[in-house]
Amino acid sequence: RRAIDRGELLLHYQPLVDLERRAVCGLEALVRWNDPENGMVSPGEFIPVAEDSGFIVPIGDWVMSQAARQAARWHEQGLELPMSVNVSALQFRQADFIDRVARVLRENNLPGSALELELTESILVHDADEALQRLSQLSQLGVRLAIDDFGIGYSSMSYLKRFPIERLKIDRSFIQGLPHDASDAGIVRAIVQLSHALGMRVV
Repeated sequence: RRAIDRGELLLHYQPLVDLERRAVCGLEALVRWNDPENGMVSPGEFIPVAEDSGFIVPIGDWVMSQAARQAARWHEQGLELPMSVNVSALQFRQADFIDRVARVLRENNLPGSALELELTESILVHDADEALQRLSQLSQLGVRLAIDDFGIGYSSMSYLKRFPIERLKIDRSFIQGLPHDASDAGIVRAIVQLSHALGMRVV
């Protein structure tokens, strides 16, 4: 409850690498909790609790604000890489979510293209029409949109066609067995081909 106020949360930045160019092409902001009593707490432990309690909303706002601030610093230094931020379903459904995103961009003087929001598939199927409206508003801001953990939940071809998604992130459960697991290789190959056919990038 007090982790944000006490400054116990911090961000780690994971690089996204273009395999053809062998160059960093983006960054993903990952929240960590440095608890004074327990040390570094795994997101796998505190994120589910934050989602169940509703604290994921202020945590998500903090992450987006800090990540945008860091992206702006790097942009000033000439490192103009898009910053990816995870968005929870509860955060996405807040009535003022679009306004919060716009304010973060404005306050940090960032173009929308400098920010990528990673959404779970459940967000898109919960209320498809409302989700489409919000995604369209985000797209109008120039914000990039990605689907996280693709393939394990509500995978649907229809939303890939309807929604302004630019990137699919294949769930790690399909990646860990590569290249030896033939089933994983087949699934990953199919997702990559589907994504490219729809003009999307793949992580």
